[in-house]
Amino acid sequence: MDAHQKVQILVEEAEALGRRDAGATETDIKSLLFNYAWNLKKRGLADETIRTYVKALKHLIAKGADLNNPDSVNEALAKAKWSSGWKNNVAAAYKHFARINGLMWEPPKLTVTRKIPFIPTEKELDILISACGPKTSAFLQLLKETGMRCGEAIRLKWCDVDLERHIITLNAPEKAGKPRIWKISRKLATMLSRLPKEGDRVFGRATTRTLRRCLWNVRKRLAYKLQNPRLNRISFHTFRHWKATMLYHETKDPVYVKEFLGHQKLDTTLLYIQIERALFKEDDEFIVKVARTKDEIVSLLEAGFEYVCEKDGLAYFRKRK
Repeated sequence: MDAHQKVQILVEEAEALGRRDAGATETDIKSLLFNYAWNLKKRGLADETIRTYVKALKHLIAKGADLNNPDSVNEALAKAKWSSGWKNNVAAAYKHFARINGLMWEPPKLTVTRKIPFIPTEKELDILISACGPKTSAFLQLLKETGMRCGEAIRLKWCDVDLERHIITLNAPEKAGKPRIWKISRKLATMLSRLPKEGDRVFGRATTRTLRRCLWNVRKRLAYKLQNPRLNRISFHTFRHWKATMLYHETKDPVYVKEFLGHQKLDTTLLYIQIERALFKEDDEFIVKVARTKDEIVSLLEAGFEYVCEKDGLAYFRKRK
């Protein structure tokens, strides 16, 4: 599949909406969006970002905005009852459109309030993973163990997976993230090894759209069957939020969590400290041990205790109960 065909698919995958520009035909709009997506592709934007931006422009068109008239776009943004996050995405999408088409546009002032993400229990994640088909289950287990973004995971290639040593390498991160490498579980390695080899990508011809639809169907069915509406709040990105929170709980090291997730700035990671404190405040109790000899130190480390400090010739260790 060449680049033009991929861009065509990205445009077609953006949901068709009813209302259109005054006087614009379906062909006009499709051509406009294709040229827009193709320019974004040439600028190096990720497929998932292009898909989101195309969908954002369709939302503007549905609100009656004339994309060639910046004032019309600002009016649509002002009237639209969208979340602050989605308005910001729409503004970012139109900023690219204006630049590509030589339009002068001053974006409106938008304040994006970061919300506290939903953190499910591990049991809830595992229920969803086990209920999906082999490919979706492996995809979700990968997200759970590595905290990958879904766009990073769907592009994972077999050459990035070392099943013998249980290692996965990511050298094509999204959102200007950093490359990462992980040690995965035997369970995940087995799940991946059972997938059919359909080209160079681990998940073959699957797309985030098809896998997301599978997740939605399974969680809806399970939420009803188990009478647990919380399951309907779990998305692909929820696995990343869960991993970040659990990782900080285990390590209490925000810098390590930052590197694990591939964040550029520590500020992005600090949110998980707040979440961890709220979730584990009452459970944050420790067993404390003191070691006097090297053998005792080795024994405690092998038992999962972590070193705290040394005082009066004694080494202090602790482990959560």
